[in-house]
Amino acid sequence: MLKSYIKFILNFILRNNIQDSELKKVCKLIEKSKLKQTEKQKVTFFQQQFKFDNRIISITDFGAGSRVFNSDERKIHLIAKYAGMSKKKSEILLKLIAFYKIEKILEFGTSLGIGTSMMKIGNPVAKITTMEGCPETSKIAKEYFEKNALNNIEILVGEFENSFKKIENQKFDLIYFDGNHQKEPTLNYFKRCLDFKTEKSIFIFDDIHWSKEMLEAWEIIKNHSEVIATIDTFDMGIVFFNSKMKKEHTLSYKF
Repeated sequence: MLKSYIKFILNFILRNNIQDSELKKVCKLIEKSKLKQTEKQKVTFFQQQFKFDNRIISITDFGAGSRVFNSDERKIHLIAKYAGMSKKKSEILLKLIAFYKIEKILEFGTSLGIGTSMMKIGNPVAKITTMEGCPETSKIAKEYFEKNALNNIEILVGEFENSFKKIENQKFDLIYFDGNHQKEPTLNYFKRCLDFKTEKSIFIFDDIHWSKEMLEAWEIIKNHSEVIATIDTFDMGIVFFNSKMKKEHTLSYKF
């Protein structure tokens, strides 16, 4: 991943001028804008509240597995530390949801609900449907949602293929993919979710530089006929379908 990161930074430094005005605004939002003090406090709180949760749960993993853990029995505070959402990702997600006033969200991969909580900071009244394969982590997420009075969140537990049946004919403003870091499942979910989008919907793919497979998936997504513009932030890939935007692919990064 280090080689991929160095290559990304060099390409970002040498980035061509962004032609599309909306894409330019989003990149400025990522690179220059700052969170409000209240937002910073909430981000820190949601990320730190797991720190002393020493309970052990058994993980069911349908994805690419973990690079950190070698056992399915894991302490909650360690899951939050190593598999939770980074501050940088949290800020990007929060900023985008607030900027676009996102109201209806679909999330692949609830885990402990840290990402879901970040989205709620971006828009506290957003309706979030979040899918999780592991029953144990979904229980913990639900517990923390209730503890923090985070409402209007529906958790669909089980394999994603089965959860798709429960959201047929729905449309989402934003779809966040963080449930499977493998090429074919990622592409499959992308194609399936094209039915859930409108022209103004945004797709966000987590960890697109996580592996060679994920980079390959990202390139295929970028070149899909329905995709108009994309932003690669290294940690995430952001996809736009708005036909009023110029066809463009760019990079954005906040040091």
